Amino acid sequence: MTSSATSLRSFGPRVIQYVVVAVLLLGGLYYAWTSLPSTAPSRTAREAEALVLVQQHPAIGFPSILEAMNEHVRSMKGRGQGVRLGEWRVKQVEGQIYEIRVQLRDQSVRGQWFEREFIWHAHLDLKKVNAASLPADGVTPKPPDFEPSQIPSYPPSS
Repeated sequence: MTSSATSLRSFGPRVIQYVVVAVLLLGGLYYAWTSLPSTAPSRTAREAEALVLVQQHPAIGFPSILEAMNEHVRSMKGRGQGVRLGEWRVKQVEGQIYEIRVQLRDQSVRGQWFEREFIWHAHLDLKKVNAASLPADGVTPKPPDFEPSQIPSYPPSS
């Protein structure tokens, strides 16, 4: 009977070792799944062109929309407030029109979190960017209502 008692005693620690290894392996996989950055989906040339068109479009008070967004993040972090700029997402709407979205989460001075989604439409044929959401409208300057060449000229008054 000593041989069966010995095999039972060696069976217990071996099971515990396997359980510990399995838990560590599953924990490592869970960490990799939730924490490591995901690979960004590959973009077509037209999607990349639309993204660049929006990011390099002039912003109110800044040379580009991308610089305006990055400066907002930098200034919030400088004040010790929480902020997170999400991934830039591109989706073809129709033909040569693409929709570009980015989410911004920031924390108020009272600690309350706000999330805003900025949406723009990029018209590749026209090389034109339009704000498609209220937050994006606050960053994107308005185009003039008329072309300077369309201003009627009046004869000088005498």
